[in-house]
Amino acid sequence: FCYMFITGNTGREAMIKKISLLFIAGGFLFIACAGWQKLKMDADQKYALRKAEKVVHSEHKQGSFHPVRGEVVGTLEIPALKRKLPIVEGASPEDLEKGVGHYSASAYPKQHNQIVLSGHRDTVFRQIGTLKKGDQLIIRLSYGSFSYTIRRMKIVDKDDRSVIHSTAPTEELVLTTCYPFRYVGNAPKRYIIYAYPEHSQGGDGK
Repeated sequence: FCYMFITGNTGREAMIKKISLLFIAGGFLFIACAGWQKLKMDADQKYALRKAEKVVHSEHKQGSFHPVRGEVVGTLEIPALKRKLPIVEGASPEDLEKGVGHYSASAYPKQHNQIVLSGHRDTVFRQIGTLKKGDQLIIRLSYGSFSYTIRRMKIVDKDDRSVIHSTAPTEELVLTTCYPFRYVGNAPKRYIIYAYPEHSQGGDGK
């Protein structure tokens, strides 16, 4: 009986050790995958930024500006955060891995309507919550540079579709990202920043 009891305990201990090792191995694998994904995303964004800077200096006219999904179209500069980010046409998960995504149904500068840019809160839009009213945002495209001043922010539910709408003929720049910023998993809300034209230069006029 004692032998069976000891053997039973030993068997349970061995099983617990195996399960513990599996959890540890799974944890290491998760960390490794997350690390690899982060490195890949950083590399994709750096590559996209290099392409964006070339695009910005290509000096196309506004009338010939017709980006397609997945194309790198320009840069978004956030002076208060000392950041320059590539803007990619489209807001799919693949597009957002490369940089800031431009919502395809929205406008671009000088089109006198709402411009919507989205980004991940833990990559391109890190520290976006520290921006204040009066801070500047700069969009640079092949047909000019356009400055906007932040006027307001708000937090909405992730399913709130009222954020994206026509503002014609008023030009409005909207930045969107997930909220809360430190939330683990799919965040339930969205953080919205509204900015309005300050001045523009180059391209088809000022």
